[in-house]
Amino acid sequence: MKKLILTIALGLFSLAGFSQELPLKKDPIFKEGEVLSYKLKYGFITAAEATIKVLPSDMKFDDKPTYRLSVDARTSGTFDVFYKIRDHYDSYIDKTNLTPYFYQENIREASYRRTDKARFHQEAKKVVANKGTFTTPTTQTFDLVSAYYFARSLDISKLKIGDEFKLNYFLSDEISQLQIEYVGKETIKTKLGNIRCLKFSPSIKPGRIFKKDSKLYLWITDDGNRVPVKAQVEILVGAVTMEIKSAEGLRYPIGK
Repeated sequence: MKKLILTIALGLFSLAGFSQELPLKKDPIFKEGEVLSYKLKYGFITAAEATIKVLPSDMKFDDKPTYRLSVDARTSGTFDVFYKIRDHYDSYIDKTNLTPYFYQENIREASYRRTDKARFHQEAKKVVANKGTFTTPTTQTFDLVSAYYFARSLDISKLKIGDEFKLNYFLSDEISQLQIEYVGKETIKTKLGNIRCLKFSPSIKPGRIFKKDSKLYLWITDDGNRVPVKAQVEILVGAVTMEIKSAEGLRYPIGK
């Protein structure tokens, strides 16, 4: 369950791969006070829930102001009885270029406990974490949370169907890379109504959870907010879907 939640979450946050190709939009598309809630479903059963917030921050790095991005994830229903998850993540990002300075996570999954921290030095191309210093290939490397917000702020107006991009991210004490393909536009039904979306397909590796030909799909609102509203992937038995439950404090009306 832990790997599955991380994989779906990475799908939601993976669009930061466009950082090597496309610039940020001139105006920010999120603001302090934004709160997004998601649910992870296995078939028709809700297995987990997550809340993502943009919070005010007094923290400065290199004398620069930051946003504090906060995520809470937990299992629910029957899944909470057999494998309880209570995870918390924080990321502090630059208010101008939206790259991370500092990331921390507090993982509580059944009897497993883990507390990690990572300091990002973008210009020096390194990440200093609990288990050492890691060299990064570019000056834009992200944690799981900061990638989500950076991705939403990219100028993707020139994307063409079939375009592919790569993402560099730090997760589980290593620097990894993910490839993402732009699939096209599609209108989908959500809790927030029928919304026109941009559809992407991040790459995944087959293994104990995924089929050899499994595809992970991600839908982002085709509006000023660029909010991920749905992600779906087939696993060895059935399928897992992450769907948006609510959106508060958005900078723009949803779907406009």
